[in-house]
Amino acid sequence: MKLFGNIYQGKKVVVTGHTGFKGSWLVFWLQKLGAIVYGISDKIYTNPSHIELLQLNIDESFIDIINYKELSNKLQEIQPDIIFHLAAQALVRYSYQEPIETFTTNIIGTANIFDICRSLASIKGIVNVTSDKCYENFENDWAYNESDRMGGYDPYSASKGAAELIVSSYRRSFFNIDSFGNSHHFILASGRAGNVIGGGDWSKDRLIPDLIKNSIANKTTEIRNPSATRPWQHVLEPLSGYLLLGQKVLEGDISVSDGWNFGPKKSEVLTVQKVLEESSLVWENLKFHFPKLENQPHEAHFLRLDCSKANINLNWYPVWDMNQSIKKTINWYKDFYTINKINTEDDLNTYVKDAVEKQIIWTK
Repeated sequence: MKLFGNIYQGKKVVVTGHTGFKGSWLVFWLQKLGAIVYGISDKIYTNPSHIELLQLNIDESFIDIINYKELSNKLQEIQPDIIFHLAAQALVRYSYQEPIETFTTNIIGTANIFDICRSLASIKGIVNVTSDKCYENFENDWAYNESDRMGGYDPYSASKGAAELIVSSYRRSFFNIDSFGNSHHFILASGRAGNVIGGGDWSKDRLIPDLIKNSIANKTTEIRNPSATRPWQHVLEPLSGYLLLGQKVLEGDISVSDGWNFGPKKSEVLTVQKVLEESSLVWENLKFHFPKLENQPHEAHFLRLDCSKANINLNWYPVWDMNQSIKKTINWYKDFYTINKINTEDDLNTYVKDAVEKQIIWTK
């Protein structure tokens, strides 16, 4: 694939959190782009596991990003051109059970990555991945943009807001764009995505994975917040944004040393119930109901992203609408469980083909 200006061909690329849902898709795409990929994660979290199903031939290291010395030794050994930092404790409800683990991994682990990069001779920069939940959410009809206040009610969201403050601090203190080309040659970009769906996710307490796992076990899924509204998107959408940022980082474009939202169009922000209804049209086996649940931990009811900055300054736009994204996601699982087929490569090829037809910027 000659995409993103063919910039990734032969580049040493580290993906932290490569065993996770997003990370596994990113590693797969990077390999197709000709990158020499190194994965760093502390373990494989699910069974089945998308990264194991893909059977990729990459250099894998199982290191906890909290372990500064071990992480530093590995990165010094690799001498990467760029790092995509996705490693995180990524679940809201789990963060209520294990807040210290969440804060330590998502804040200190992120700081460790940045700090080690200060002494890496080879590296051009980092694309740091946080979340749309990094914003202080006032639960109103407001699309959050990159200048809005960081915050977070639950420990997960707060950890992502704090991680963005760490990004800002390192960017200004050590990787200031005014000193680029003199005291350093490092660009620190940050990507914030909405709720991501797609095949190969078996994480706990996520809408589509829970729905799929329960349906396969002939169980009905209890839906906690059917009216909750989120900026849903297929996993390939934010990954195209991260890869576009990575291209700019490798090209030495200091304009991307900032935070960036990647999400769907305003019309594509759907309720949980609507996503479920669309999903059940694709696979009739899916079963769910809406019981009244008491004493549930707080989760944001309404969240929307303003992606105009990425639209205008990066010329980045989503490729698939929600109907396509849901169909691709549910059919991935349907084919996996009914005919033992993994659609990851087919979905990526279709996505790229559709992007080419729409003349999306990164296809050139």
